[in-house]
Amino acid sequence: MIRVLYFAAWALLVGACKEQPKDVLTAQEIVDRSIAISGGEKYSNSTISFSFRDMDYSSTWENNKRKLSRTGVKDSVPFTDVLLNYKFERRQGDSVLKLSDSLANIYSNSLNSVHYFVHLPYGLNDPAVNKELLGETTVKDAPYYKIKITFDEEGGGDDFEDVYVYWIHKNTFKVDYLAYQFHVNGGGIRFRAAYNERVINGIRFVDYENYKADPESVSIYDTDKLYEKGDLELLSKIISENVMVQPTD
Repeated sequence: MIRVLYFAAWALLVGACKEQPKDVLTAQEIVDRSIAISGGEKYSNSTISFSFRDMDYSSTWENNKRKLSRTGVKDSVPFTDVLLNYKFERRQGDSVLKLSDSLANIYSNSLNSVHYFVHLPYGLNDPAVNKELLGETTVKDAPYYKIKITFDEEGGGDDFEDVYVYWIHKNTFKVDYLAYQFHVNGGGIRFRAAYNERVINGIRFVDYENYKADPESVSIYDTDKLYEKGDLELLSKIISENVMVQPTD
């Protein structure tokens, strides 16, 4: 009788173990891991500079506020753009130029956009960001989490209606692909494939192949499969040069 009870208890234990669900990561946990392996706290403890399309960019910190800047030349005149605490300025020498709100907004969005993509996945934990795990998939036989990103209107910027999808590798937690659907200038869909990975002072940087898709006939959620088939149009390559990371601690 004791032996029968023993085996019955053992069978129940085994059955209970089999019924225990596997740990399933949430979208938040996946993004947290991705940020951690890509640089983590080093993003907010470093001055990051790089060159992109004939302009020099820099990300620094002032009183725990992120300061984004770039320098370039327009009409043979050097200028510096600065975005700090949602305030944008364009400077020439010691002077701050007076700009219309619309023009300042265009320059500000352009400056912020370049920094956003270079520093990914840093920024995906901003307060206005919403994350949704769409599921798991494969791209070129590699396993990925597929995560949808949307933005709140408050704090989400002028492009808060844009939708992003990120493909984060299940094993490495690196962002290898991303797509976004935008609405300005007639709208469109872009799909980016990361390449030329390098780690500089603990922060991961990549360049991107930048592809185009037609939003009238293509869903942003299917762009990974179209990429695999070679059915996306290559528009450009997004290349960051002269990348430097200087810890501020």
